[in-house]
Amino acid sequence: MTIGPVADANPPRYADTVGKGDVPKEYRLQRYYTAADIADHKTAHDCWVSYFGKVYDLTPLLAEYDGPLAKPLIDAAGTDISFWFDEATGQPITHVDPITGLEEIYCPQGRYIHVPPQGPEAGWATNFGTPWWEDKRYFIGLRSARTRKVSVVNLLTKQKNTLEVPVEETIDEIRERYLVHNAHAASYTWKRLGKPMNMEKTLEENGMMDETEEFMRLSIDPDDHIPVIHLYFNDDLTEA
Repeated sequence: MTIGPVADANPPRYADTVGKGDVPKEYRLQRYYTAADIADHKTAHDCWVSYFGKVYDLTPLLAEYDGPLAKPLIDAAGTDISFWFDEATGQPITHVDPITGLEEIYCPQGRYIHVPPQGPEAGWATNFGTPWWEDKRYFIGLRSARTRKVSVVNLLTKQKNTLEVPVEETIDEIRERYLVHNAHAASYTWKRLGKPMNMEKTLEENGMMDETEEFMRLSIDPDDHIPVIHLYFNDDLTEA
């Protein structure tokens, strides 16, 4: 059984005014994303950010805004912007402007979309509805609290690939990540030390403990001891 996306997560939805040529390729939602996953989406036409453990695809937002207020978001694409917000309220951090003495939203990388100007501004529209940081339609999943490495060896082709995966993911979800290396991964039985793995459980729940911290404590390079999963083609289940 494949586990679906996190509740409230949504695939990107674009306004009718956005041309088809400006809409990126569709992708499958995941429950968890790694920092590397997020970092791969770092342009105006493919912009992901994270804050407080959640991941947001702001590409539809940027497709509707092409002015200077989009620049801070584009510059922050692919990164964590938790420091922009107050964790208790979920709202942008505020500060007292030393010149005006007025409280305003603190914008460390410059004023961004939906942040009001310091004073009256003729072009400032207030009819945008929900500010993007409150809009759940941009939420696509959770940021992994921790990642680990695992190697996958195809015993049919002898191909070996090392993946960085969220510790929260099941083997079934890891298999989805592995599809970029082998589109027929579902045609294999996944085993650890000759024993079939429970695809609905995590690596640790399958007995593959993450010993990275222990190796580092002992001054041993964890990359020299990455655990291995073996793939057995279902038409040839020869025991190792």
